[in-house]
Amino acid sequence: MMEYPKYKKVLFCTDFSENSDYAFEFAFGIAKRDKGLLYILHVIPHSPNQERLTVYVSDDILRNIQKGLEQELDDNYKERYTKKIADAVRFEIITKSGREDEEIEHVFFGSVAEKVLRRSPFPIFVIPCRKKLERP
Repeated sequence: MMEYPKYKKVLFCTDFSENSDYAFEFAFGIAKRDKGLLYILHVIPHSPNQERLTVYVSDDILRNIQKGLEQELDDNYKERYTKKIADAVRFEIITKSGREDEEIEHVFFGSVAEKVLRRSPFPIFVIPCRKKLERP
């Protein structure tokens, strides 16, 4: 029987979808089993048109939008993940902006997962969508 390595660090990438919530259980379980540090990462895709907003929207409105987005992210992290963790594992929340595959590589998925898989020097677990697993 194969002896599995202990993981000191586990990177969990989320888009706050149902499939991400399902994959979280695996990442959380591995981090808990191995007493590792769980990184919870969300990448906000960068829009090439973001800079153009400053022409049409005031700085105050942009700051309010940013605060609203940050609050929504914080609520998602808490509701979906951190309240389930309690004190079971050490964790760190990371939010990045940019191309998903590049940002995931820098911190340590469709087409994004494939790009990460091809480049990563580390073991990667890809959790298929639960609905696909439940099909007859």
